[in-house]
Amino acid sequence: MELIAQERDRLLRSTTRVVGVVCALISVVGVLCALAVPVGPLVGALACIAVMIAGLVLFGSNGSVWWTALVLAAGLGALALLLLSVDGPTRPVIASAAIPLAAGALSSPLMAQRGQPLGLALTVLAGLVSVGSMVWATGSVLSGPVSGVVLGWVLIAVIAAWISRSIPRVARRIYSIGTAHRAERQASETEAQRRQGARLLHDTVLATLTLLAHSGVGVSEQAMREQAAEDARLLRHLRLGATPQPQQSGDYSLTREEESPLGQTLESVKQRFGRMGLEVSWHGTGQVLLPSHVLDAFLLALGECLENVRRHAGVGEAHVTIVHDAETVRAMVTDSGVGFEITDVSAERLGFKESVVNRLREVGGDAKLFSAPGSGTTVVLEAPR
Repeated sequence: MELIAQERDRLLRSTTRVVGVVCALISVVGVLCALAVPVGPLVGALACIAVMIAGLVLFGSNGSVWWTALVLAAGLGALALLLLSVDGPTRPVIASAAIPLAAGALSSPLMAQRGQPLGLALTVLAGLVSVGSMVWATGSVLSGPVSGVVLGWVLIAVIAAWISRSIPRVARRIYSIGTAHRAERQASETEAQRRQGARLLHDTVLATLTLLAHSGVGVSEQAMREQAAEDARLLRHLRLGATPQPQQSGDYSLTREEESPLGQTLESVKQRFGRMGLEVSWHGTGQVLLPSHVLDAFLLALGECLENVRRHAGVGEAHVTIVHDAETVRAMVTDSGVGFEITDVSAERLGFKESVVNRLREVGGDAKLFSAPGSGTTVVLEAPR
């Protein structure tokens, strides 16, 4: 809140400077256009107004009470020279031309006197003197110049009070919005962690437990042991407080490379499923350099698709076709298995949705699923380069 108070005071000083300088210059134009003030008093009044403008500029920088005193003294001096240099019917004309000086330039320091009793007292005294001068010059309390000066001082006082009260209120609203934003962000991060944990459980321990529940049908005993050893190693690191790197579920490693060529990592996926009895035929040539987080998501989604083929398609072979262009790398995973009706899949089954679709969408990619009973299944994976 201290910073907000400093910004409020700076704004008030800047407003004082702008209002004071503009009003002083308007009075100069009005007095010059009247062509009624003798040269000597006119030069003196213009010199006082120049000193007043300089004082306003300096006051806008640091808000010292001494600059307030200088502004008020110079403004009252200019007003006195203008009104005393003429008489008769000319004096009310000059008083009208000097309204911006008395009502705006002299009243502007009132906006920035918060916490300065001496400056406030001097400004109020200058206001009384300016109103009294207009009453003397026009000979009437209800004249136009007197009403204009009073209205100017009241308007400046209202603006100062409004700014002083509005800025802290806005600051409190900003703080409450920031608090709500932090709470929403924390909830989003918690949900992301929950989903990541669900992926981790789905892609590792639950996959191994499913194999065990089916007595490891189609998987060699050695492959089962290797899979269980990988899960045990991951869980041991998690229990000791380690964070898996990369921070995605699936086939974890504890190191990370900023970029990896795709051609050097597909072979490990092929060997993994080869040990588990699924022959994977790769199609397409070339190497694609991907950022590590995109590569992780792409390979883990690809592995989940192959795991679904191994578990549900009823065939021992899958085909993976890799293609890429300047912006996207795509993998088409195809099997000639039993297939299924996509609309019959329960929405509560989150394996494909979380481990494939949402995983790729988090890095700017996507996944599409095509299947029909008796016609196999095709999944198209996309990831940005």
